[in-house]
Amino acid sequence: MKTLPKITPYLFFTGKGGVGKTSLASATAVKLADGGKRVLLISTDPASNLKEVLETDITEKITPINGIENLHAVNIDPELSAEEYRKRVISPMEDILPAHEIEKIREELSGACTTEIAAFDEFARYVAGNKEDQPYDVIIFDTAPTGHTLRLLELPAAWSDFIESNPDGASCIGPSSALKTSQERYKKVVERLQDKDATTIYLVSRPDGSALREADRSGRELHEMGLSNQVLLINGYFEPIDESDPFAINMQKQADETLNKMPERLKTLDQLIFPLRPYNLLGIKRLRSVFHPLDKEEIKRNSQSILSEQQESELPDIDQLIDDLSADKNHGLIMTMGKGGVGKTTIAAAIAFKLAQRGFPVHLTTTDPAAHLMDHIVNLELPENLTIDRIDPDKEKQAYIEKVLGQRGKDKTEEELKLLREDLESPCTEEVAVFQAFSKAIHQAKRQFVVIDTAPTGHTLLLLDTTGSYHKEILRNTKMDTGKLKTPYMYLQDPDYAKLLIVALPETTPISEAAKLQADLRRSNIEPFAWIANQSMSATNISDPLLKQRAAEEVPLLEEIKNKHAKKLYTIPWITEEPILAALLKRTSRIESN
Repeated sequence: MKTLPKITPYLFFTGKGGVGKTSLASATAVKLADGGKRVLLISTDPASNLKEVLETDITEKITPINGIENLHAVNIDPELSAEEYRKRVISPMEDILPAHEIEKIREELSGACTTEIAAFDEFARYVAGNKEDQPYDVIIFDTAPTGHTLRLLELPAAWSDFIESNPDGASCIGPSSALKTSQERYKKVVERLQDKDATTIYLVSRPDGSALREADRSGRELHEMGLSNQVLLINGYFEPIDESDPFAINMQKQADETLNKMPERLKTLDQLIFPLRPYNLLGIKRLRSVFHPLDKEEIKRNSQSILSEQQESELPDIDQLIDDLSADKNHGLIMTMGKGGVGKTTIAAAIAFKLAQRGFPVHLTTTDPAAHLMDHIVNLELPENLTIDRIDPDKEKQAYIEKVLGQRGKDKTEEELKLLREDLESPCTEEVAVFQAFSKAIHQAKRQFVVIDTAPTGHTLLLLDTTGSYHKEILRNTKMDTGKLKTPYMYLQDPDYAKLLIVALPETTPISEAAKLQADLRRSNIEPFAWIANQSMSATNISDPLLKQRAAEEVPLLEEIKNKHAKKLYTIPWITEEPILAALLKRTSRIESN
């Protein structure tokens, strides 16, 4: 049985999206609760799937987990937290200001930075409580994907700086005085996170290069912030049961090579390796298996009842997708969307390369603050008709600030310029700047294919919400004939112009999250073009019993996507080679076992 290192009162599971943070956090919570510890499991991920994993209806209220006496869980819902925060800011003003002023303040508090600070406010409440009043022995945080987590943890310093430089001002989170009462609590939170006897950071990764690089990056940044008590968890390591299966042998070989080449700093950390299992980790029984070795004989017995035709899918592949995207078209907007870790960046890059290889002019970009697009195209020869960039939030913000200073800074005194620059350092400036770059990319699609790799689901919805708010503001204030006006939001609603692709892994939780995203898009009158099931084992030739069981579990899930959710469904096989993009560009949908 695997054993965790010394258990501290606060445990953080962080890493790239899709590496299994929720599964390992939940399995740890179950193990500790089974051992008599009083445990609270908290999700700060806007795309949380604790409900499916723990088979309990978990809300923003602390909820006991079915069948486990000592375990409770809670979801910190960013949007709900933001709405409660808005009410706290606005309620003291309701009897003082007229209704139109209240509405203006509410609109100013609708940005992403309000959501961020509100979520942190909730997060801090659990960490900064008095120890003598603490009803739990251990609090476990199933955190959001890395970029989100880092911004969450950086907020105390960022807001402290902002408040100190704007003591009487207001920001996109309301009057800065509304945050002053929390500064002492924020300080206590940071001190507790930096205490190695109080907090452990579990860097979760799969045995693949991009996930390990992400773990290294986040580990370094957290270490620089004083969170130095770190442990590396490798999730989903595969050892073949059928040693005559070439795909299985290659899968382990690639994993071993990748782990041997992991960043040097990660090699110095304590490590635990968790094997790939023949099933998804949903439900208490399966979670309890996480800390036990695989029963290979049982896997062999189970595989004998699985017929080979049950695990094979014959759905259209990425080349058919390219045919369909470019049918009678030489331009347009293509966006990959979905939960973090499902392979949006790789698929966006593959689509861009394949379109360019067919002679179309293509521009590839990303809005994801945690994406590492260049990692995917290293050593690849770029077609001449393909251009690549990234919408970098910091660069966009600085460019926007300089532009505004150039336009509004003329004839101002030094003191006035200083005040203007301080005002532009508000966190919501970055949101506006990124949106402008996003709008520019949308308009580029009038004359070429523009492929946008978007951020994980929560970020994407915030981005589209910003787009929608901007759309309403333009229609309200424009002097143009609205019949001739077409805003970025309207382009996203035009199925002939914009093709939105929802990417999911053929597993229960990613499919559920993708379905929620599709429902949100449809409420905004945006209809996805198709779904892509990535890393499909059932689209791969295999004979290994464990892999066959995983493939068999996929088939009904693919049928569910096809029959209940997607107008069109494409599959991309599981690829073991690194870099994945180069391998995908060389292969068709079915990997041959040769």
